Amino acid sequence: MKIIVLGAGAWGSALAMSAAQHPAGHAVTLWARDAGQANAMRAARQNARYLPGIDFPPSLCVADGRFASLLPGADLVIVATPMAALRGMLQALIGCAAPVAWLCKGFEAVPAGADSASFGLLAHEVQAQTAPDLIAGVFSGPSFAQEVALGQPTALVAASAHAAVREALVHAFHSPSVRVYANDDIVGVEVGGAVKNVLAIATGLCDGLALGLNARAALVTRGLAEMTRLGLALGARAETFMGLSGLGDLVLTATGDLSRNRRVGMLLAQGQTLAQAVESLGHVAEGVYSARTVVQRARHLGVDMPIAEAAVALLDGQLRPAEAVAQLMGRGPRGEV
Repeated sequence: MKIIVLGAGAWGSALAMSAAQHPAGHAVTLWARDAGQANAMRAARQNARYLPGIDFPPSLCVADGRFASLLPGADLVIVATPMAALRGMLQALIGCAAPVAWLCKGFEAVPAGADSASFGLLAHEVQAQTAPDLIAGVFSGPSFAQEVALGQPTALVAASAHAAVREALVHAFHSPSVRVYANDDIVGVEVGGAVKNVLAIATGLCDGLALGLNARAALVTRGLAEMTRLGLALGARAETFMGLSGLGDLVLTATGDLSRNRRVGMLLAQGQTLAQAVESLGHVAEGVYSARTVVQRARHLGVDMPIAEAAVALLDGQLRPAEAVAQLMGRGPRGEV
C-alpha cells in the first residue's frame, strides 16, 4: 500500500513508523508542515522533538511542502493533526480518491463571538460540512504514541460508515504488534475519544491531590457513564463505550503515566496555573482545548455531565482543585444510571 501521513507530531510519526515496518512492505511517507522539522527528521532519522531516541525504519520517507503532489496513487491518507486543523486539512483533500482517516480526538472549538446556542462538531460532522464526498473515517483507541513507535502491543479501532475505509486501515496497520478492529459506529468511537481526555484531567486532579484509588475508580466509572449518556444522545450505540475507544481509551488516558491530559490535572492539583501546566508539557493536551466544547454540546442536548462541568470550571479558574472535588462529592444522592 501507498500510505501518506499528514502531520508529524508524536501520534502521526508513531503510526507512520508502525506502517513502514509492516510485513507487507508498505510505502509510507510522513509529511511535516514545517520544512525545518522535516529536514531535521531526515538528517536524524527520528522525530527528536516528539519521539526522541526512536529511530525511523529505513523505508520511511519524510516530505514537506505542498502535499497534493503526494496524493496520486495513494491507497490511504491519514490526517494526523490536532482537531483545530482538521477542517482546513479536509478542505485541502477535496477530490482525493483514496480513503481518508483522521486521528484527532475532540469536538471542534466554537468560533469566538458565536452565539450561546453554538456547539462544537465531532470530526465526522466537520467532514460532512467541508468535504462530504470524501470516503473517510476515524482511527482511534487506547494508544500512547511512544509505545506504538517502539512496537509494543496495541489494539486500535477503525471506524467509518464506509467499508473501504475500515478495510484500508486494517490492511495498513494490522500487524504482529498492532491489532485493528473494525467498527461502523463512528459517533460512538469519536465521542469516546473526545470525552476521555476531559475525564483524564479530572482523574489527574484526583491523583495529584492524593485522594486515593477509591476516588480514582469512582471518577473513571462515573466518567464512563457521562461519556455513554452523551454518546447515546448523539446516536451512538451503548456497546461501543464498553470497547477500546470507550472504556479502553478512558482507562489508559486517566491512569497512564504517559497521559498528557492526566498530567495537566496533576499539575493543577500541585498549584500550577493552566498556562504553566500546558507550557511544561511541550505537547498538545487535547482535553484542555476540547473540554469546553464537550460541555457545550452536552448542554445543548440536555445531557448531565458533572465531572466534565467541574473540569471546565477548573480549567477556566472558576474553581480551585479542592473546590472542584468538593463540588462533585457534594452532589445529592441519586440512582446509579
